[in-house]
Amino acid sequence: AGSLMTTKFSQPQSTLAKSLTSTSTNAPYFKALESTEIPPYVTNCPSNGLCSRLPPDCMTCNTNYSCIYGKTATFDCKVKPHVHCVDENNHEQENFTINMTCQFCWQLATSDYVCTNSTNCMTVSCPRQRYNATCTVRDHIHCLGNRVFPKMLYCNWTGGYKWSTALALSITLGGFGADRFYLGQWREGLGKLFSFGGLGIWTLIDVLLIGVGYVGPADGSLYI
Repeated sequence: AGSLMTTKFSQPQSTLAKSLTSTSTNAPYFKALESTEIPPYVTNCPSNGLCSRLPPDCMTCNTNYSCIYGKTATFDCKVKPHVHCVDENNHEQENFTINMTCQFCWQLATSDYVCTNSTNCMTVSCPRQRYNATCTVRDHIHCLGNRVFPKMLYCNWTGGYKWSTALALSITLGGFGADRFYLGQWREGLGKLFSFGGLGIWTLIDVLLIGVGYVGPADGSLYI
């Protein structure tokens, strides 16, 4: 029985020895692969700060299935590799808990995430247009689900036009079409210029329309 065991294991040992010998010349290559590389997320993780204050990308948390929507719940979390943080007593720790509201990221308040803007939709159209935006939750906000999500938003971009400037031009130089020129509406501006503000009637109407915000920039953006 002993000779049988020797026979069975001697062949794999010799094969292993040959493989180690044949690959010994590639030692520098394996050393390069074994070198520890710092993950990209580490640059966003404050070193030696409070674990509970880390951005969500620096930790992994277990889902608390018993949490009630809209209520504050406790979640068990662990820091990701290469991330160092401490507790309130300045002791380094890996496992900790955080408190956050039980809700999905797309249900957060609009101030808790940032979305892309569209400059191709008209903000003054009726009904008001919407566009497909990609929203990202802010770093210090914790929530459930994907932190990047799509959302339909109202067109809300601005081209830099000021409502106060447009109204002032309409009141003072509206008879010469200065308000329409300022808003980029050249045809209407020329019409007011050569008709002397529609003999004053067009001027009064524009003061009212610009005052209530019905007439806006020609590019469809919002006033500042």
